[in-house]
Amino acid sequence: MATNRTFTMLKPDSVEKGHIGAILQMINKAGFRIVAMKLTHMTTADAKAFYAVHSERPFYGELVEYMTRGPIVAAILEKDNAVEDFRTLIGATNPADAAEGTIRKLYAASIGENAVHGSDSDENAAIEGAFHFSGREMF
Repeated sequence: MATNRTFTMLKPDSVEKGHIGAILQMINKAGFRIVAMKLTHMTTADAKAFYAVHSERPFYGELVEYMTRGPIVAAILEKDNAVEDFRTLIGATNPADAAEGTIRKLYAASIGENAVHGSDSDENAAIEGAFHFSGREMF
């Protein structure tokens, strides 16, 4: 079932470099409405659970370490065709391959420090949003 919501995280590198405002401005300008948002710090247990799908991959340990090194901004966004439109806005995982004007082209340093997470399906958007937010935190 297609929904009009997606989940995003501005990753520790975006927060550390002071890009929160600029990225949120791009999100708003692209027509997304923020229905939930918070600045938080993932624990090791949180990061391991959130990225459990990657637990067998060689980069898993580095990913957990990266995602716990500093605060993140978690948000649920709303717009028609939210998942696909947000994936377009953030660009390819590798910023070298990302289209001009995308968040990752502008703010990501590498594949590993790629500035922002965006859900890859409606199902994962719901799961990831529920991981970070209770129902009473969404508007």
